Amino acid sequence: MYTCIISRTLTSEAMTTEMQEIAITEEKPLLPGQPDPVKDVEAAARILLDQGQEHSIETPHGVLHVTLYGTSKTRRPAILTIHDVGLDSKSCFSPLFEFDEMQEIVKNFTRVHIDAPGQEEGASAYPMGYQYPSMDQLAEMIPAVLTYFNFRSVIGMGVGAGAYILSSFTMAHPDSVEGLVLINIDPEARGWIDWAAHKISMLTSSLTEQILSHLFSREEISENGDLVKSHRERISKAPNFSNIELFWKSYISRSELPVERNNNFKCPVMLVVGDQAPYEEAAMECNSKLNPTTTSFLKMADAGGLPQLTQPSKLTEAFKYFVQGMGYMASSVMTRLSRSRTASLSSIYSMEGDRVRSRTLSQSSQGGLMRERSRTLSQSSQGGQGSSSPSKTMEVSC
Repeated sequence: MYTCIISRTLTSEAMTTEMQEIAITEEKPLLPGQPDPVKDVEAAARILLDQGQEHSIETPHGVLHVTLYGTSKTRRPAILTIHDVGLDSKSCFSPLFEFDEMQEIVKNFTRVHIDAPGQEEGASAYPMGYQYPSMDQLAEMIPAVLTYFNFRSVIGMGVGAGAYILSSFTMAHPDSVEGLVLINIDPEARGWIDWAAHKISMLTSSLTEQILSHLFSREEISENGDLVKSHRERISKAPNFSNIELFWKSYISRSELPVERNNNFKCPVMLVVGDQAPYEEAAMECNSKLNPTTTSFLKMADAGGLPQLTQPSKLTEAFKYFVQGMGYMASSVMTRLSRSRTASLSSIYSMEGDRVRSRTLSQSSQGGLMRERSRTLSQSSQGGQGSSSPSKTMEVSC
């Protein structure tokens, strides 16, 4: 932009001089090495999308901290996540979604990571006497997020308490959820024995250790590896430690989810749990109550209590199959499992006598139709041992 000053003399009763400014725009090609403003803006926008856009969303039960990756203007369902107690959206999901082989999914879907109230990094402690939302109320906060971003539907992924919250939301709003990935789900309320055990643990263990026992297997805590150590330090020194305690109390006071064969999720569901994880039996019990035609149970070997952190490659591969079964990313290539001879993805289903009913990990989003994969999964009957349960187990071992 160049500005030229033009002077002209006007004749009247009093001679005056009026200065006029005329803006002259001259377009010239950029010189070599000269920055391109348009490309700079595009690059800045890409960086902003990669880093995530933070939002504070008002809901009927308080404000939610939400981080959006990608654009809200998408025809595909967004991937919506909710973390577990003792974690936040970053510590719970960043290792999984930053994993190299997950990038094929990341670039195709918008992601929304919800932090439970007061659990986000840098959150201020709530004042004394603050009434923290119940688990049901936390589920009632999710519709405000979908409305805020104008999302028509989502694919939910929750861990522990987050899995419970998403399950409750899905039951209340089945048309808003196209698929559900539940890691370490426990739909049962605490019974008297659990309540008594918790009271004893409160006398003998600190809150930090109680939460660690919720997150990790006994073997992991006994070995006290780097992952356990880092979470112990992060939780115990958290500035919002009192908020974590409120979330924990809300979770252990949860009511039982009405999970029944004829009254549960209408969308495809993938249950995930690590072997020897604290909630392995609870997840298996939940699986036995779900519709076997729309439910996959992924039991991961050597995964411990947090498979999304310890085995991101296996979970990524299974998630790709799950998304493909819903009709998305049909051209995606299964990389790790197809390369590795030592990797196996086995499906063990209910058996009638010596006959095993099995199917691939394919799921469908409409009409119960199965989209078969050209690549089948290795199947095993575990030595021909039968079971009368309709549950099925997807075991991954590498």
